[in-house]
Amino acid sequence: MNESLAIRKVSDLANPTRFLTLAARLLPWLAGVTAVLFVVGLYLAFTTEGDYQQGDTVRIMYIHVPAAWLSMMCYSVMALSAIGTLVWRHPLADVSHKAAAPLGAGFTLIALITGSLWGKPMWGTWWVWDARLTSVFVLFLMYLGIIALNRAMDDPSRAARVSAVLILIGFVNIPIIKFSVEWWNTLHQPASVIRMGGSAIDPEFLRPLLVMAAAYTLLFFTLHIMAMRNEIWRRRISTQRRMAARMASRES
Repeated sequence: MNESLAIRKVSDLANPTRFLTLAARLLPWLAGVTAVLFVVGLYLAFTTEGDYQQGDTVRIMYIHVPAAWLSMMCYSVMALSAIGTLVWRHPLADVSHKAAAPLGAGFTLIALITGSLWGKPMWGTWWVWDARLTSVFVLFLMYLGIIALNRAMDDPSRAARVSAVLILIGFVNIPIIKFSVEWWNTLHQPASVIRMGGSAIDPEFLRPLLVMAAAYTLLFFTLHIMAMRNEIWRRRISTQRRMAARMASRES
């Protein structure tokens, strides 16, 4: 009984109209909590003491690390949406991965820029063709390619299927990004927050980092739902225009 109820609720969300209703209820709360988390996170980031080795440059971590996490999480969301498009033909799946691609590109660009700003004083250079940096740059190019593909194809359903296949093929880059610092000898430091044996970061730095990570995550979901809502509206307007054009051509 509970299983059938859960399936019915999921199928209800496949209805764009019901999704728009849910989005209207969720967005004000999501935006509010996101704003509060950013205020708290930035306050903690600027009031904690600098690192004894890196000084105040360590504060870039509170922007760079969450952006890097979200760059991979966005693509993972797109991969799940791609499966929904190809396997279950979920009506909102292609809307989801199309809405997530620009957000993922934005987070990845932030990660690349802040990484360069952090790398200059630490490594003495803005950029190196390090395994981690290179794989993240490839991820950024993948986002741009998917965005370009979605805009280049006139048939939305065909664009959704082709994009979904490319997204799933490109997902192989996500574990490469994650484990590149362990598989190869790189300048980039290894995992220090989520690792066996617990975090290697001092709690004074870990607290604001986790708050900022939560703020980034909720920001993504807020913007993602807004982008999905806008895409649904755009498709409805496009459909109405095509129908109006057909009626006008018949009358003439």
